[in-house]
Amino acid sequence: MPPETLANRVTILEHKMQSLEGLPDRVASLEVQIVQFRAEVREEFSAVRQEMRALGETLRAEMNCAIDGLGQTLRGEMSGLAGTLRGEMSGLAETLRGEMSGLAETLRAEMRAGDEETRRQMRVLHEEVIARFALLDEHLNGRKRSQESRRRTSGSRRSPKR
Repeated sequence: MPPETLANRVTILEHKMQSLEGLPDRVASLEVQIVQFRAEVREEFSAVRQEMRALGETLRAEMNCAIDGLGQTLRGEMSGLAGTLRGEMSGLAETLRGEMSGLAETLRAEMRAGDEETRRQMRVLHEEVIARFALLDEHLNGRKRSQESRRRTSGSRRSPKR
C-alpha cells in the first residue's frame, strides 16, 4: 500500500472530526428519547396496573353477585326441601299416631278380656274355698248342711281353668 500524503490524511481526519462533532447532539437527542421512553413506559405500566385493578374489582363484584345468587338459590331450595320434609314428617307422625291408637285399643281389649278371665277364676276359687270351709265345718262339728247351702255350693264347684 502506498503511503498516503499528509494532506490526504488531514482531509480524512477532518471528515471524521466533522462526523464526531454531531455526536454530542445525537447523544443528547438519544438521552431525550430515553427519558421520553421511560416516561411512556411508566405511564403504560400505571395504566396497565389501573386496568388490572379495575378488572379485579369487576371480577370480585361479578363473583360476589354470582355467589349471592347461588346462595339465594340454595336457600330457596333448602327452604323448599325443609317444607317437603316437614310435610312428610307430619304425615308419618299422623300414620304413627293412628297405628299407636289402634294398638292401644287392641291392648285395652286384651287387658279387659284378661281381667274378666281373672275375675271369673277368682270367683270360682272363692266359691270352692267357701265350699271346703263348709265341708270342714260339717266334718268337725258333725252337722249336716242344709239343702239350700248345698245347692249354692254344688253349682259353683267347677274346676278353674289354668
